Amino acid sequence: MSSTHFGFQTVDESEKAKRVRGVFDSVASKYDVMNDLMSAGLHRAWKAYTVMVANLKEGDQVLDIAGGTGDLSMAFSKKVGTSGTVVHTDINEAMLRVGRDRLINKGIVLPTLVCDAEKLPFPDNHFNLVSVAFGLRNMTHKDVALKEMNRVLKPGGKLLVLEFSKVAKPLEKAYDWYSFNILPKMGSMVAGDPDSYRYLAESIRMHPGQEALKAMMQEAGFGHVDYHNMSAGIVALHVGIKC
Repeated sequence: MSSTHFGFQTVDESEKAKRVRGVFDSVASKYDVMNDLMSAGLHRAWKAYTVMVANLKEGDQVLDIAGGTGDLSMAFSKKVGTSGTVVHTDINEAMLRVGRDRLINKGIVLPTLVCDAEKLPFPDNHFNLVSVAFGLRNMTHKDVALKEMNRVLKPGGKLLVLEFSKVAKPLEKAYDWYSFNILPKMGSMVAGDPDSYRYLAESIRMHPGQEALKAMMQEAGFGHVDYHNMSAGIVALHVGIKC
């Protein structure tokens, strides 16, 4: 069996998806509260910037991968209007259910389905925009997922990858201390689950940095790739154009 990483642990590839599912099953109900606490609300600004860069127009077709509790799907739906479509997907049913209910409570009904990014059930050249926010690092075969995202995009379509990345060197020690000391304690107090938030910190360190992810996107077929650091590189928005 091939092996991969689950945080700092080495596991069989067949095990990773099950373990990641367990993490998000555990944290789904407290996910939004924890996002606000962990980032001091900054995740809202990161997502607002992502929506601005998306530059959607009426009638656009959008695929939101790892859409979770629906922040981006909600924002995108307001941009594409009634003539456009936003498909809200996640591989984790618990997260998707929280997101679907949240959207419905806001009066927004979107196509919502459990979906593996490595095997997208959509035709070639279909979407104007594909987004994945804070989900790529949890995927077992990131290269396969990126190629699938490229496949379903129309020529000239845009991929947005919003993800934790490599923080600026002067902040590394402080960021590590916060990640490995404060996050698990916060997860224990609020979500009753320190281990899932310890995994969060570890998974960020195992994720490719800005330049490495850019190269992966180019290898997946994106003709033009750029990235924008936010909050000193704690988060980066990678933008890929399908040529």
